[in-house]
Amino acid sequence: MITRKSKREIEKMQAAGDILVKCHKEIAKLIKPGITTMEINNFTESFLKKHGATPEQKGFNGYPYAICASINDEICHGFPREEKLKDGDIVTIDMVVNLNGGLADSAWTYAVGNVDEKGLRLMDVTKKSMDKGIEQAQAGNRIGDIGHAIQQYAEGEGFSVVRDFTGHGIGPTLHEDPHIPHFGLPNKGLRLKEGMVITIEPMINEGSWHSQMDSNNWTARTIDEGRSAQYEHTIVITKDGPLVLTDQDE
Repeated sequence: MITRKSKREIEKMQAAGDILVKCHKEIAKLIKPGITTMEINNFTESFLKKHGATPEQKGFNGYPYAICASINDEICHGFPREEKLKDGDIVTIDMVVNLNGGLADSAWTYAVGNVDEKGLRLMDVTKKSMDKGIEQAQAGNRIGDIGHAIQQYAEGEGFSVVRDFTGHGIGPTLHEDPHIPHFGLPNKGLRLKEGMVITIEPMINEGSWHSQMDSNNWTARTIDEGRSAQYEHTIVITKDGPLVLTDQDE
């Protein structure tokens, strides 16, 4: 079932988004060679607790951590671990914040130290892909318009778009209908309506878009060891255009 959120619900989700953005900005200061993703996980849990919030994905379908931390060829749902990040790595930190029942979801890919030119370009194209998808998140447009804009741009830049994981509706639970693919045809799929809240979160790969699952049954990685990047925002469909609840530029 697809729900359209009330003004009060959106205000609660915006409050969660504000805390999530603050947390990501603190994480950005921590990312450097030698830190571990487990340290980032523990920092996030402590930061959210201090702000009266909780990590929504911890315990979701048995997921054990406050964040997902996906390094290099890991596409998504990487487990935080004690392995130190190395100079030249890229790492995606994904989290969902619950503040008094309001949810916000955002992922960000970070450069660790000195990343090569191709890695920086992958990150740049992935972020721009998300932005192009968000531009299409207009009342009256269709879900296919979002995916088409992302796919056209990313593939035009020589990268591939992951098919196996999509954006989604959010609030009051973590994953709701509709699914938001990051590929597709324009003017196809469900029509977007005012009050819907969705995530747009393209995962873009250097090589093949195909994924394989690790033995933990959570972590997806590329089949060819190509790197993957991801950026994600939580967006409200409004009569005045997309409202980004997790905007880091505010």
